[in-house]
Amino acid sequence: MPGPVVVKFGGSLSGSPDLRALLGVTARHGAVVAPGGGRFADAVRAAQAELGFSDEAAHRMAILAMDQTAEILAELAPSLPLAGARLELIRGSSIWRPSPMALGADVPCSWNVTSDSLAVWLGVEIAAPQVILLKSAAADAGADLKTLREAGVVDPYLPQIAARFSGTISVLGPAAPDALHKLLSSVERRAA
Repeated sequence: MPGPVVVKFGGSLSGSPDLRALLGVTARHGAVVAPGGGRFADAVRAAQAELGFSDEAAHRMAILAMDQTAEILAELAPSLPLAGARLELIRGSSIWRPSPMALGADVPCSWNVTSDSLAVWLGVEIAAPQVILLKSAAADAGADLKTLREAGVVDPYLPQIAARFSGTISVLGPAAPDALHKLLSSVERRAA
């Protein structure tokens, strides 16, 4: 039985006037929100550059930054509860709190692995039929992952983790509620 769709909210969406509407669309379709690290992950990058701590520590801190974004999203969308365990997430309609699962994920501890790759990793873990990566900037929906990686739209590790994912990966940018609704509706029609 396939799990719910994973919708990754990039940190750049935090300032979007459509953020609440995008969360509402996600909730209505029973999807799981995977948060980006946003400004909290940016603070980790800056601190690492200043203090020189390891990539392993930075990776763990960036996952905790995703937890902080999850807390904000849960505050903005009270109908989406926080969930940190696989069994909670496969029920759908929730916001993933990454640290309980992702701190032990089998991925490199590197800035080449961002919340994009971790959202796909989550898709593998919960047998999602699709992972949708929401972006604030325009993205060519028809481009393959290698092209998107080369353009800097997705992180460098994403094509590798995608090879472990049996579902579909879509990039939606600029993210808009109507476009997200249409994409989620098409997933539901294919599943019916």
